[in-house]
Amino acid sequence: MKRTIALVMVLTLGSICPILLQSQDTNPSDWIHPYNGKDLTGWSYKTGKSFEGMAESSDGRYEAKGDAIIVKDGKGIRQLWTTAQFSGDMEIRVEFRAEVNADSGFFVRGPQLQVRDYLVAGPYKSLKKYKPQDWNQIVVVIKGNVAHCTCNGEILEAKLKVPASGGIGLEADHGKMEYRNLRIRKLS
Repeated sequence: MKRTIALVMVLTLGSICPILLQSQDTNPSDWIHPYNGKDLTGWSYKTGKSFEGMAESSDGRYEAKGDAIIVKDGKGIRQLWTTAQFSGDMEIRVEFRAEVNADSGFFVRGPQLQVRDYLVAGPYKSLKKYKPQDWNQIVVVIKGNVAHCTCNGEILEAKLKVPASGGIGLEADHGKMEYRNLRIRKLS
């Protein structure tokens, strides 16, 4: 009898826990969306005017296309930053898709997290859950001045030091990279 009750409890908790965890993640009012899904409003280069109402950066390296910001190949390295600054404990989520050997970066209030076709371009060549040329999710959880960064649940950086506040940035180095579903929420 005790085994039956225990089994029922385990099965019940096993089916309820994922629902509870999912509901915590999907409350849309908790999230800030720096990309509006239509243009580069709220984004700029570090020096220069913001790209308010523009679907493409002045040099064509970044393009707003549907639900994604497309980072295009070109000469030199460019960095696109949010015009808004973010501070405090927070969670940042973004999905990315890299073409073969693409090299980009995701700036977390200043410091750069390498975002690339990891298995070819590194530096995280031992990732098991990375999906080449498919959508992958980066989750950054900032507590104090330390960020814990994962890709599809695997650790990229356990303790990336970040400043108290700063913008979010995307780097264009080489190859095509796409970013979508960029969202930020404050943690209490």
